[in-house]
Amino acid sequence: MEEDMDEGQTQKGCLECCIKCLGGIPYPSLIATILLYAGVALFCGCGHEALSGTVNILQNYFDVMRSPVDALDVFTMIDIIKYVIYGIASAFFVYGILLMVEGFFTSGAIKDLYGDFKITTCGRCVSAWFIMLTYIFMLAWLGVTAFTSVPVFIYFNIWNICQNATTMEDATLCLDPRQYGIVPLAEEKTVCAQSEKFYKMCKSDELDMTFHLFICALAGAGAAVIAMIHYLMVLSANWAYVKDACRMQKYEDIKSKEEQELHDIHSTRSKERLNAYT
Repeated sequence: MEEDMDEGQTQKGCLECCIKCLGGIPYPSLIATILLYAGVALFCGCGHEALSGTVNILQNYFDVMRSPVDALDVFTMIDIIKYVIYGIASAFFVYGILLMVEGFFTSGAIKDLYGDFKITTCGRCVSAWFIMLTYIFMLAWLGVTAFTSVPVFIYFNIWNICQNATTMEDATLCLDPRQYGIVPLAEEKTVCAQSEKFYKMCKSDELDMTFHLFICALAGAGAAVIAMIHYLMVLSANWAYVKDACRMQKYEDIKSKEEQELHDIHSTRSKERLNAYT
């Protein structure tokens, strides 16, 4: 009988511990972190593969070759963008962890306000710093989203020309990469509908895959923007809660100090009366 009671108390203690642990998780920050990681992974992975597909399309169908000298051509720009993608993936992986840690500490500061953990001025400054940094990153991701929409627009035009060339056999439709600034104006790399390369490119899975990869990269950048906005709402709410908690903490400290002073005054008067009586 005693063993059953001890087992029931142990299960009850484990259940209470699990509930306490689950209650301490900052779920808004967790949702924003998952959305940020999903968006960054989608943007970086699909963007990297789409850039590799673009290189293959330029080399196989437009006969655009890498410059033998160290010049800033389209392939060098693509390599630079790939390195930027590597940096974005690493930086926002760390930044997501930092925001989750900040969410845990902010939640702990609010829930354990009257415990051992106290809100400090440094903690409030860190929260304000994260708000400013997240706002800057949100603007940066808006720029990345606008930049990613450019290749989506280019590939949509190419796909549209391929579709029109299939339905309009007599029309003379050409693709000129000079229109998009991919190659210098002095180089003529035009591919027209009557050529074999144009037909192979429109029928290839590489063009369709690259187009859809850029669309997925654009969706990932949009998800990162939404995650940054979500983070801003969470951080702003946490900042307001912490500010109110700090005021409540100061009020309780002043109240406790006044009560202690009143207690000391009462004790002093009691001693004086006792001494006067004796």
